Amino acid sequence: MIELRHIEKSYGEKKVLSEISLSIRQGEMVALIGANGAGKSTLLKVISGALPAQGKALIEGRKIRRIAAAQRAGIIAVVPQEIPSTIPLRGYEFVMLGRTHRLPRFGAPSAADCEAVERAMASTGTGAFKDRFLSDMSGGERQRLAVAIAFAAEPRIILLDEATSHLDLNHRVEIMQLLRKMNRDQGVTILMAVHDLMLASRFFDRLILLQEGKVIQDAAPPAVLKEDILEGAYGCRIRTIQLPDELGTCVVPV
Repeated sequence: MIELRHIEKSYGEKKVLSEISLSIRQGEMVALIGANGAGKSTLLKVISGALPAQGKALIEGRKIRRIAAAQRAGIIAVVPQEIPSTIPLRGYEFVMLGRTHRLPRFGAPSAADCEAVERAMASTGTGAFKDRFLSDMSGGERQRLAVAIAFAAEPRIILLDEATSHLDLNHRVEIMQLLRKMNRDQGVTILMAVHDLMLASRFFDRLILLQEGKVIQDAAPPAVLKEDILEGAYGCRIRTIQLPDELGTCVVPV
């Protein structure tokens, strides 16, 4: 589904991605982890086609930058870190943006489009925001709408850039459960940059650990969330505690 071959990216003299080669199969649920500045956000932008880079970034065997934007929007949905409050839309109108690639150029949304938006808002618990302007919402409320847009788009791939960082504990887990359900039931491929390592260990089958723009670990959570590995990547002493009942691994700086 996603294949990267020798990806390199620099901003001026600073290299932010170096020789990244990896594959993500259809239906995988993968977390990108690593310290700030490790290259997670940049890598997601390369995969989405928003940012050019050296090397090859392929989606379903095609170079992502050669896929037309409208067609790309039907394959990949992107949830950014933060949604600005200055967008002059109400909640329902905002989530309808997820259907833009399916709308005729001068046509109104179809019944199927409206139903997809209603489902997305119901599943993300954002129905109450339907008639509220984004400027009247908290950052967490706008972030839940951003996830609703991705659901409404009905994509084959969802890329999320620390999309739960503004959510409270309850909504953070709810969104992750919804993402996992989409992954399990619909085969949607999910790649998400995650700072919360316990969340990553609980909900993802595979972790890709970046350090200074390079992949240093790519494996199941138990193989990656080891104290010596994390201490090298994050630059601090770390204690890991395995939690019971599939709740994941608690990672604590000490």
